[in-house]
Amino acid sequence: MASSAAVNLEDVHSVDMMNELLRRMKCSTKPDKRLILVGPPGSGKGTQSPIIKDEYCLCHLATGDMLRAAVAAKTPLGIKAKEAMDKGELVSDDLVVSIIDEALKKPSCKKGFILDGFPRTEVQAQKLDEMLEKRGIKIDRVLNFAIDDSILEDRITGRWIHPSSGRTYHTKFAPPKVPGMDDVTGEPLIQRKDDTAAVLKSRLEAFHRQTEPVIEYYSKKGVVANIHAEKPPNEVANEVQKAVSS
Repeated sequence: MASSAAVNLEDVHSVDMMNELLRRMKCSTKPDKRLILVGPPGSGKGTQSPIIKDEYCLCHLATGDMLRAAVAAKTPLGIKAKEAMDKGELVSDDLVVSIIDEALKKPSCKKGFILDGFPRTEVQAQKLDEMLEKRGIKIDRVLNFAIDDSILEDRITGRWIHPSSGRTYHTKFAPPKVPGMDDVTGEPLIQRKDDTAAVLKSRLEAFHRQTEPVIEYYSKKGVVANIHAEKPPNEVANEVQKAVSS
């Protein structure tokens, strides 16, 4: 049944329809891929994920954004999440996995997904794998963006982001064409409040404590690819391409 919010094709430009048709034809030949991106803040996940997403026609699942969207939309899972937040509690791992499970029903996730920001702990990884197993699928590759902590401060404090798309820039390494503006839309870029040296130190400590066991967990399954994330973005992209296609 057609949705009441369905787009009237008469209102869509022919060029847009043709581009979408060509995109779908390209995507039909792509292999399914289910990926997890792991790495400390500033390791380059945000730069590489849109490239991977477009190349393999995957959906990008950022759990923080998904939680906020579910709460805003007042979905059954969003209502449960809001109840926990209102009590000052953490949203349970089971609830986050359920939100991911729900997202995987979307047509945009048909060819697979990129998970960014989850799992953060070994327990979360186990719960995620249990959910995927019920769907008859599994994680194909975990991309570990490995980089020395000392390199990250420069990267973090110069980072600027286009909030609606997630495109990232850097004042030194990857500046926008117009300072402070997104290359594609011309909209203003923002700098996250936690992109400071002091906050970075705290976040790195949390990453090493919580998330490194996730890498070990998936290493035992033989699906981890270590990416040399200190390299220039184009070289990192080449490493990622080889890891994902292997």
